[in-house]
Amino acid sequence: MPVSNRWLMAVAGVCLQMALGAAYAWSVFRIPLSKEFGWSITEITWVFLISWFFLGCTTTVGGLWMKRAGPKVVAMTAGLLWGGGVFLASFSAHRLWWMYLTYGVIGGTGLGMGYIVPITVLVKWFPDRRGLITGIAVAGFGAGALFSAPAAGWLIQHVGLMPTFAYLGVAYGIIAITAGAFMKNPPEGWAPDGWTPSATQISQRSDRDYTLGQALGTWQWWALSALMSINTMTGLSIVTQASPIFQEMGSATVKTAARLVGIIALGNGAGRIFWSWVSDLTTRRTAYFTMYLVEVALFWTYHTIHSLPLLFVATFILVMCYGGAYGITPAFAADYFGPRDVGSIFGLMMLPWAFAAVFGPILFAYLRQINGNYSQALSFLAGLMTVALILPILVHPPRGRNRAEELPTKNRFDVEEVID
Repeated sequence: MPVSNRWLMAVAGVCLQMALGAAYAWSVFRIPLSKEFGWSITEITWVFLISWFFLGCTTTVGGLWMKRAGPKVVAMTAGLLWGGGVFLASFSAHRLWWMYLTYGVIGGTGLGMGYIVPITVLVKWFPDRRGLITGIAVAGFGAGALFSAPAAGWLIQHVGLMPTFAYLGVAYGIIAITAGAFMKNPPEGWAPDGWTPSATQISQRSDRDYTLGQALGTWQWWALSALMSINTMTGLSIVTQASPIFQEMGSATVKTAARLVGIIALGNGAGRIFWSWVSDLTTRRTAYFTMYLVEVALFWTYHTIHSLPLLFVATFILVMCYGGAYGITPAFAADYFGPRDVGSIFGLMMLPWAFAAVFGPILFAYLRQINGNYSQALSFLAGLMTVALILPILVHPPRGRNRAEELPTKNRFDVEEVID
């Protein structure tokens, strides 16, 4: 594939991610589902969280399967599962367990298997713009609700609640399967003509490619997992309750709140590109620390905001920071462990992420329910982020486990002596 065509691959990747990222519009369904079937806030929130949990659990499956079947097969299968899961959810009237199974388990499996594909493919096509391209690769996922939230709100009003799931499921499936058909890895060892890594890039990258097992043996893998998981726990708590927050704290109407949910999806997508771009200009560590610092300041003051315009701005910025972690972390993983197995290495980071994605929002919803407001829940998030500021300061590329590690044991003493 010519170098110029790699940008066409990026466009297809964004389209695939937008179809998957439509899941972010879930908060639009919360109040209609509660009114029509009498389900509680917690019960409805679990639908979203189950899908997110399975997203995290199946991302590694997608990453490992790609090594055997290729990205196209994985992406198209993922589109079928996601679209099919949402479509089947249209038959869940008065059957919450069916909603959990279809939208949550089946749809979430499609989300996880599909999410990893554009990230893995594009990071190999763009070694010269690793941060920016991972941001672009996941920007579509963050911006998915830009179209799906208003569309879901319009469909609920005009065709009814359950048929909305059917229409959206068909649309998501068609878009994801079509875009997934374009996913293809570059030839082995491919690089843009005339490109060589800069001194800054070299200093921030590991000196070799790691296998999944070797990456798990480093503390850096766990540190990167914690960075993304904590950011997800806090940011996803806001995303899952965005529509009710606008209505309860900002006195927005249901229609206005749905529109604002769609607009903040732009922040989710823009944050993935913006913070990834910042990480290319500075370092991944600097970008993460700055992003965390912004979130700490906003979380400590968020509960005092009652003006809808100010609440929207604060939420938009928080969602930008939330999205930023998804743009930076895949590039972080490729920098620290090499691009060869980044699909499985970053994919497995989504497993601890899955537990954080469930625990944070469900605790946030629970604290809101028992306290009648968001103050205590927001204080918890602010304290967690404050403590986590230490992580991007401490983390650095794994070094020193180089050629000596790969030689037979009988030769290691001499090599290590030279290295010392």
